[in-house]
Amino acid sequence: MTRGEETRTRILDVAQDAVLAKGFDATSIDEIVVNAELTKSGFFYHFRDKNALALALIERHIEVENQLFDDLLGRARDLAEDPLQRALIAFKLLAELIDDMPNGHPGCVVATAVYQDRLFNRDVREANRRAVLGWRSRFRAMFDDIVASYPAHEAVDLDQLADMVSSVIEGGIIMSRALAEPSITAQQIMLLRSYVKVLFSPRLKQAVQ
Repeated sequence: MTRGEETRTRILDVAQDAVLAKGFDATSIDEIVVNAELTKSGFFYHFRDKNALALALIERHIEVENQLFDDLLGRARDLAEDPLQRALIAFKLLAELIDDMPNGHPGCVVATAVYQDRLFNRDVREANRRAVLGWRSRFRAMFDDIVASYPAHEAVDLDQLADMVSSVIEGGIIMSRALAEPSITAQQIMLLRSYVKVLFSPRLKQAVQ
């Protein structure tokens, strides 16, 4: 990594911590400059304004999240060939990962930007949309695999079910931070896991009949 790349990463790290703690609106460039230990011109060399900074934070967040889910789903595939079991394992691994964070999940840059989207230009809003649709596509593919072997017990829109995964995670993060109870996010993910199991499990379907 070059010196310029190291500086850019340091700016993003400092900015992300501040944004997740108090939002984009309350995070100033002056604050970032001081905490990143660089000059204002050094900041503007890498980012022309807060829109450019927000866009870079969102794009980095997408990359990190994609890698995280690639790793989780890859581990789940190694542990089970069955698509339903793979999904259940992946949810459990995700819950355990978040539960192991000492202070709970730090938050989501995408969600934070959405809450304050009036601050941003079209590129930032489009990046947020791309992030959300990307997660929908990923989880929809997971549910498509399940449905191919295990039809759902009741009619369900798979895009909506895929969106539910993101909603549960983001909602869990909000609840855990609001109540200062870090375990809530993991608990919500495990409840979602139970719902998916009930929705698709053939054994439970036979029991209902």
